[in-house]
Amino acid sequence: MPVQEILTKYPETISVFQDHGLHCIGCFAAAFETLEQGAMAHGLDIDKLLKDLNLSLEKEKH
Repeated sequence: MPVQEILTKYPETISVFQDHGLHCIGCFAAAFETLEQGAMAHGLDIDKLLKDLNLSLEKEKH
C-alpha cells in the first residue's frame, strides 16, 4: 500500500510519520512508494515504525 494511501485512510498516523522523520505529506514519492520502501530509503527500522503506527491506531479506537 502506498504511503499516501495510508495517510489518507488513517490520518491519525501523520504524527507518527513526522516523529520518524518521514515528511510524506506533499512528497511525490508517497503516491507510489510503499511503507517498507519509504522506511528503507530513509534508513529507518520498519519494525519500529510499524509498531508505532499500530499503537497510534489502537489509541484512536479507545
